[in-house]
Amino acid sequence: MESKTITGPKPSLLMEQHKHTFTKSENKIYDYILAHPDKVLYHSLTELSELSGVAEATVLRFFRKLGFKGFQDFKFLFAQEVPPANHSVQDESFVHRIRNSIVQAIEDSSEVVDMDTLEKSIQAIDAAQDVVIFGIGSSGIAGLDMQNRLMRIGKHVSAITDSHFQIMRASSLTEKSVVIAISLTGSTKDIVDAVKLAKEKNATVIALTNYVKSPLTRYADFVLLSSAKESPLDSGSLVSKIAQLYLIDLICTGLTMNNVKDAESVKREITEHIAGKLY
Repeated sequence: MESKTITGPKPSLLMEQHKHTFTKSENKIYDYILAHPDKVLYHSLTELSELSGVAEATVLRFFRKLGFKGFQDFKFLFAQEVPPANHSVQDESFVHRIRNSIVQAIEDSSEVVDMDTLEKSIQAIDAAQDVVIFGIGSSGIAGLDMQNRLMRIGKHVSAITDSHFQIMRASSLTEKSVVIAISLTGSTKDIVDAVKLAKEKNATVIALTNYVKSPLTRYADFVLLSSAKESPLDSGSLVSKIAQLYLIDLICTGLTMNNVKDAESVKREITEHIAGKLY
């Protein structure tokens, strides 16, 4: 998302100024935002649509009517208006605050992991000869880490972090392919576009995300949730990335346990070859 600060009217004032032009459906969105300003920052487009009782297309038109590119653009500026909810820990050092946030993110993620979905996801990856990871920005970094982990246990996998290459790769997928799509919000358009194409090619899609309902999960066969929803002002934070890496570790550990002998053999061979690059 493009970095910017509020230079014109605040989002709340823009909504107030345009209120007289709102339709019945747009008033539902407006009323929900006013009633839940702190929660809106952590909603996906699909969640806001369902909670306000309005179609997604109407929600998008509402924000564009106000001059925003979309929901994410609105959230970034609206976050600068909404006061932080954690002023009560001002006396806590940033070292303790970060540590506590990371521990909390892992504990919360552990609670929301569905073991049946995790096992089915592991089985799908294990059986696939063609495994592709899609991620952009911070999620792309997590995707590259997952590629590294899977390669070390002998899995043929490629992580693609460029949106154009993702579309090109998605075009060559088949029913024997597995796509692992990583997106915290589940609303990154480039990822959703690539995954939609992957589904048209009958590939199996596993989504690693924070939201049960989002444009991404609509195309996913399996949804693995982490629990570290971030404010638009904290986009790409370490805490969120660690929550993603926790899910990735569960998947990779599960695959290793299913293929202990082969995984250990590959690990030893890789270690021997890499050792030759060290003095």
